[in-house]
This record gives sequence, structure tokens and C-alpha cells, in this order.
Amino acid sequence: MVASGMARKVDGLGRVVLPVEMRKQLGIDVGDLVDISVADGRFVLEKVEQHCVFCGAAEELREHRAKLVCAACVGSLSAS
Repeated sequence: MVASGMARKVDGLGRVVLPVEMRKQLGIDVGDLVDISVADGRFVLEKVEQHCVFCGAAEELREHRAKLVCAACVGSLSAS
């Protein structure tokens, strides 16, 4: 891993603001899920890629009965 030179303070709730440059580089947008782990004494953040439970699509996802389903599959479920 390469140090970025961007130091951030941890607030009273344990939060750290991720620099916009890094979020853009990794494709992390508002509302995205990130997985946080510890490896070799370092925090590791990875974007969680979400997919439709039926077809694997990553676009137009909605929560349906506590599962992520794309709009096309929701339409198929509704038609059934």
C-alpha cells in the first residue's frame, strides 16, 4: 500500500471523512456500502458490489422482501 499523505481526524463518533479524490478513484458514491476490515494492522475499505439475487445485474436495484432485485426482475415477479 502507498501512503497518500492525506491525514484525517476521527470525530467523537469514530467517523472519518473519505477524501473526494479517493472516493471518485474507487467509484464510491453517496449511499454505497463499504466493507471495513483490518489486515496487517491497517484498516482496509472495499466497495461492496451489490447485485440482483436473480440475474446478477448491478443497475436499478431495489429492495424486495429484504433482497436486492433489479427493476427487470421485479417486473417479472409482478407479472407472475
